[in-house]
Amino acid sequence: MIFDTDIFIWVQRGNPKAAQMIEGEDERFISVQSYMELLQGAENRRQHEQTKSFLREFGFSTLPLSENIGHRAAVYIEEYALSHGLRAGDAIVAATAAECGLILCTGNAKHFSPIRDLKTRIFKP
Repeated sequence: MIFDTDIFIWVQRGNPKAAQMIEGEDERFISVQSYMELLQGAENRRQHEQTKSFLREFGFSTLPLSENIGHRAAVYIEEYALSHGLRAGDAIVAATAAECGLILCTGNAKHFSPIRDLKTRIFKP
């Protein structure tokens, strides 16, 4: 399963359901987009290190941006930006999940539900 950025934010806020969701998966993935968003949201070097340590300790694999992911993300923007307000970051996360054949775990159903070829597991805090 690939986890959207918001799931990590719920864990950082101490939400036990989010932590259980992560712990319940044997294979854990994160898109390079979510990785960058987590680091960008850190307030200092210590938070950077905590984020990287958490990902390492729980065995997350960071999935890189590929040509196919970039192409699919662009198609998603063409299809869903005007009609549903899809943003580039979410398009990259969705495209990463779809291209890798993974289920996307997210609490942002509104952001991803319009994308027909994307499999999601919606997290409700």
